[in-house]
Amino acid sequence: MQAWLVEMVALMVAFASWEWVLSAYLTNRHKCLAYIISDDYFTRSQFHYMQTATVEAPAIGAAPLRTARQHFEILDGLRGIAAIVVVIFHFLEIVYTDYSKNFAGHGFLAVDFFFCLSGFVIAYAYDDRIEKMGLGKFLKARLIRLHPLVILGSVLGLLALFFDPFATAAPAYSAGKIALIFLMSVLVIPFPVMADRFFNLFGLNAPAWSLFWEYVANIVYGFILWKLDKRILLVMAVIAAAWLTYVGHKAGNVMGGWGKDNFRDGAARISFSFLAGMLVYRYNFIIKNKLGFTGLTVLLVAALLMPWFKLNWLAEVLVVVLYFPLLIALGAGSTLRSRMEGICNFSGKISYPLYMTHYMVMWAFANYNQQNKPDTGTVAWIVSCGVIVLIAFAYVVMVWFDTPVRKYLSEKSK
Repeated sequence: MQAWLVEMVALMVAFASWEWVLSAYLTNRHKCLAYIISDDYFTRSQFHYMQTATVEAPAIGAAPLRTARQHFEILDGLRGIAAIVVVIFHFLEIVYTDYSKNFAGHGFLAVDFFFCLSGFVIAYAYDDRIEKMGLGKFLKARLIRLHPLVILGSVLGLLALFFDPFATAAPAYSAGKIALIFLMSVLVIPFPVMADRFFNLFGLNAPAWSLFWEYVANIVYGFILWKLDKRILLVMAVIAAAWLTYVGHKAGNVMGGWGKDNFRDGAARISFSFLAGMLVYRYNFIIKNKLGFTGLTVLLVAALLMPWFKLNWLAEVLVVVLYFPLLIALGAGSTLRSRMEGICNFSGKISYPLYMTHYMVMWAFANYNQQNKPDTGTVAWIVSCGVIVLIAFAYVVMVWFDTPVRKYLSEKSK
């Protein structure tokens, strides 16, 4: 119990660290708001308010009507919260290999939340314009949005492989094999060959596994999903939910998709959640509420920090299948207070850089933990400080790398 309380304090310190980083962001906000947006398809000029009771129902297969401009800042903010929980989860899973003893043991479910949110915003942004823009421009836009940080994450992972201060030996791979591992990572081609890294699909930057499945979903969307009637999508989602349930029951969890032995589980996770997000949009399942960013953050964190149950796999499936689509609907329909706008914008903007650059630290921390076996108090301090530093680093990456690179590529592609 004492260890659990100390870890909870670490989590509270990590979230409190936002104030320090956020102050730097707000000070320089005017320099980046001209282009930085939480996602390229979340531009204010494209977003409109969706109503469920006062607009005419769209034609079968058509996208819902849009009547006024809106930007979903709360969904941006929730994505940042989920990214921070992922970082904490990755720290603690190194120390507590028994996930039932890890208070953030369900932090991996944040990826399913990401997938569901992605389905929602992709459908919202592109359903009614992908036909006009064409498949090529759509895929190019997605590459510009996602791939710069894929490359940077691979570079950081390569540097961490060679310059890990806690490594006891040089990398046990030939130069040719390391070059191939790096190339596969940059190209987002699964290559689970690093035994000392648990045969992750991407040994240099483990979180890239979810980007692989995100790319798959985007390609399938670009070719066919946007054309399908919402009733067909609903049938597909039901089938995907059954598939996910089978995967959860068989594996005892829905954590898979990241490694050689659970590769196919990732297909079940992206299949349901991406379709569910699309359906939230297609069916105008937007729930008006006054929960705001704070209330919805509590609801999201409650799912990611829920304890392990006797039928744990079933609890995870229910969260993914029912709870996360509901959160997306609530987040899209909630009202944001003006004083929370800056926090939500910052949270959304650093979410992807944080997710794609933090794992270099995890490899080093794993070696440190193996050598030193730190006590609970030390772990709490490491996690707290580590989250603060990684958020600050994500902000730097956002301002000095991701934003200017994407801006340059977007201008060149016109």
